[in-house]
Amino acid sequence: MSMAVYDDIMAKYREVALTESVISTMGWDMDVYLPPKGYPLRGEQLGLLNQMRQRMLSSPEIGTLLNKAESKTEYAKLDATQRRNLYLLRRQYEIMVKIPEELTGAISKQATKAVGIWKQAKSKNDWKLFEPELAELITLLRRRGEILMEVRNTPTLYDAFIDIFEPKMTQEKISKVFTELRDDLIPLVDKYSTIVKDMDFSFLKRKVPVEQQRKIATALCEYIQYDTTSDQAGGRIDETEHPFTSGYYDDVRITTHYHEDSFTSAFYSVLHEGGHALYEQNFPHEGKFQPWGDSASYGLHESQSRFVENVLGRSKEFISYFYPTLNKLTNNTFKDISANQLTQAVNKVERSKIRIEADEVTYSLHVIIRFEIERDLFANKVSVADLPSVWNEKYEKYLGVTIQTDTEGVLQDTHWASGYHGYFPSYALGNVYGGQLLTAMETKLPNWLDLVASGDFGPIKEWMGTNVHRKGNLYDPEDLLKQITGEGLNAKPFIHYLTAKYKKIFD
Repeated sequence: MSMAVYDDIMAKYREVALTESVISTMGWDMDVYLPPKGYPLRGEQLGLLNQMRQRMLSSPEIGTLLNKAESKTEYAKLDATQRRNLYLLRRQYEIMVKIPEELTGAISKQATKAVGIWKQAKSKNDWKLFEPELAELITLLRRRGEILMEVRNTPTLYDAFIDIFEPKMTQEKISKVFTELRDDLIPLVDKYSTIVKDMDFSFLKRKVPVEQQRKIATALCEYIQYDTTSDQAGGRIDETEHPFTSGYYDDVRITTHYHEDSFTSAFYSVLHEGGHALYEQNFPHEGKFQPWGDSASYGLHESQSRFVENVLGRSKEFISYFYPTLNKLTNNTFKDISANQLTQAVNKVERSKIRIEADEVTYSLHVIIRFEIERDLFANKVSVADLPSVWNEKYEKYLGVTIQTDTEGVLQDTHWASGYHGYFPSYALGNVYGGQLLTAMETKLPNWLDLVASGDFGPIKEWMGTNVHRKGNLYDPEDLLKQITGEGLNAKPFIHYLTAKYKKIFD
């Protein structure tokens, strides 16, 4: 093929990638620094930028170039990476030419408005304030979903949303995996929630001033080699209502929320978001501004964040290593507590209400609840008005807890306000992927826990970088998993990891 055609396509996509990075930065600013009065204007700004992005991706010129590049004679001259780029760009192009530009703008504006109202509703515990904004957003998303469903040829509307975040995954396959998870997790929940029931972990509520927590956050980032302090730093830590990661390659930022009477909230959100940031910063630089130079899926992204947060951060070895630093930075607030006690405390199994603070064993149950609600919402089995009651019923049934307020219930997450329907399953899939990746890593780094205990995260980071991060989006998620582990989606390694870990800590 004439490389001029391929080069022209990549030049066009470079403009798209740069526009997306601007949208990302403006979204970060919206959550970190934007004054309340600025939301309507930011909605207009983001709406315009999203429309511009769609125009770039759906332009007749892109279509013509793709057709030329995909002709039989020319396509045969491409290498695997170039073919992957064309495939991924074709996927985006087919969607963009079908979705009306004004619908893209309307969704962006409404999501921005909904996020602003959601923040108010959450702080006021006022579902009714948020309900009409979410209902309007759902109406718009349904319109887009129907188009996605047709283009992707998915069996259901919800499958079309899942495909955005987890390519080639279906609600049928997810349901099967979630059923396996549920059946294996319930005995673990029963056993370890009973074991820890009478243990005193009240020391976790000891006051740790925000300034001390900021220093802890920086120390955690230094451990995982996410640079936020040097003159060559590509990251930073800021404060928001709901922690998140935002950025691209050399500018990847994380946020957290500090609670003086619950220092572990920020402690583990920093590790979680730091895992996301490492993935983003370790994408293949030769793929920068190209479709393949991005993550394979949100589930793979979650596998990295939850690996750093839980597999690393809640391990007995990491707690033992970091324990002296924690005491130093908190002026010996926990000097009377042993590293072993702290390990048990941060791994306690509790039938809790808040997803982002749930333990490893119950976490997937929180996700299953959201998955089922989304699935039923887009199947017209429940309405937006039903969400609080459906949410409360499922929490009673699955986790045995009674939701007292909508702030601790249906209003706790930002995802629905942001229009991220179909995202939640990726969290539990991240657990599954993570278990399989850990099993594969142990064949090459059988002493990985010794490395953790000595403070040497480098070899672990390098293994993930080589096998996951720098593969970018060369493969669909399950295909990448097969390449690394030799098998498709399988929940058993994650359950095996949990069982062994909790036995070591509590039995």
